[in-house]
Amino acid sequence: MIIIGIDPGYAITGYGVIEYSGNRFRVLDYGTITTRAHVPFEQRLLTISSEIESVLSRFCPEVMAIEELFFSKNTTTAIGAAQARGVLILSAAKAGMPVFEYTPMQVKLAVTGYGRADKNQVAQMVKTILCLDHLPKKDDASDALAIAICQAHSGMISSNKAVSGYQYGRYGKDNVNK
Repeated sequence: MIIIGIDPGYAITGYGVIEYSGNRFRVLDYGTITTRAHVPFEQRLLTISSEIESVLSRFCPEVMAIEELFFSKNTTTAIGAAQARGVLILSAAKAGMPVFEYTPMQVKLAVTGYGRADKNQVAQMVKTILCLDHLPKKDDASDALAIAICQAHSGMISSNKAVSGYQYGRYGKDNVNK
């Protein structure tokens, strides 16, 4: 199964594409999509959309896993990130793939076994689990790989419901509980 993990943001969006088969992982690609602050916001969203759609067409993942947003203070940042997240989910829906959502705590728990792990602990486990020679340069890419690992460990149907509370294919093509 090919999974794309997404760490959404409007300044930097991280993505990680992995293949998971027989409890084995293989990294296909990872990186970031960066937009510049001086560019009009709608153009930033267009950049995110076109670049993620390019990744989706190149690797044809079967599922997208995306981090749920949590902001306690800066509502302006939260709104922009939510809009970028919507563009990413729409891109997955256009590609006909289901989308699964995970909280940061769920991702940390799936990757490290501890829901309150710090970013460095998560990044080190991503490196270990995926047998990477070095850590990704950007935390956003490492986080996206962690989200993809979380999806692989959570499974597609019953396990994911138990972990995230969302139905299979919530944003997918058929929008049904399989």
